Amino acid sequence: MKKLLATMALVAVAAAPTIHAQPYNYALAGASPSGLWSSLGVGIDKAVKAQYPGSTITYQTSGGGLANIGLLDSGKAQLGIAHEPELKLAVEGAKPFTKPITSMRAIAYLYDWGPMQIIMSREFADKYGIKTFEDIATKKPPLRVTLNRRGNIAEGVALAMFKAIGVTPADIEKWGGSVIFAASQEQSDLYKDRRADMMFNSLFVKQGSLVEATNAIDSVMLPVSDAVIRKVAAETGAKKFVIPANSYKFQPEPIPTNTLGAGLIVNQSMDDQTAYNLARALHKQIGELQSVHGSMKALTPQILVEMGVIPYHPGAVKYYKEAGLMK
Repeated sequence: MKKLLATMALVAVAAAPTIHAQPYNYALAGASPSGLWSSLGVGIDKAVKAQYPGSTITYQTSGGGLANIGLLDSGKAQLGIAHEPELKLAVEGAKPFTKPITSMRAIAYLYDWGPMQIIMSREFADKYGIKTFEDIATKKPPLRVTLNRRGNIAEGVALAMFKAIGVTPADIEKWGGSVIFAASQEQSDLYKDRRADMMFNSLFVKQGSLVEATNAIDSVMLPVSDAVIRKVAAETGAKKFVIPANSYKFQPEPIPTNTLGAGLIVNQSMDDQTAYNLARALHKQIGELQSVHGSMKALTPQILVEMGVIPYHPGAVKYYKEAGLMK
């Protein structure tokens, strides 16, 4: 009987799926050093480290998702974060890409609540009678507005939103204003120093740089009409989102706007076991992702598998099916 039990145990061990326990040391291509993706970088590092002790996922500043897709496609990065609208451009071969890029594979969808937040100083809004985003087009104020860095999809969506109300950067300059391109923390600094009247960026609700800026400057948040939201969603893939009332002390009403969603992506050449283990780490240690920011508490295991623009890596699919998250 003892021999039989020992033999059965050996067979069971041999039949069990292998889980590679070797530490992982990868660079994660993100965006600015102070934006919401830097928070996600912390969470991904903690999740992989908790599941595979000794691992390190190092967040690296980059030009954003568009740049990250190029880095992954060329094999210059192992992990990256990209927005769905950026992946849509890549798959379609639309500008700035010169041809379709089909090598991207998803490991996990991370969020779809990175709303385009339009923060304006109350003094400026009151002076020019601006209560909605569309009012900018009719009032034509000498607006100094900060957008994310050139080439970042948040900058592209902001420009698309301006276009949807009939406003271009040239118009803003003609009115005596200016368009300043800067990373998240730089935007906050410009706003606090009163060198900008409006911040316009995709960030988590209550992101530190926004809270810091609006604590220093009495502010308002501008709502966007459904017509503009629908137009921008059709053009860019940035869906509708409503920022809940009282998310900020100065914002008593719910604010409709467009939003960006993003996921962790890799090159299709990544081996199946590594992709499996990365998906496993993010699922098993999802609390590490949820803890990096209040907005990330909305992340559920099911959301991890809801990337719709590109296919999931076969290794990740294998794990998610075993976990009961995919059919």
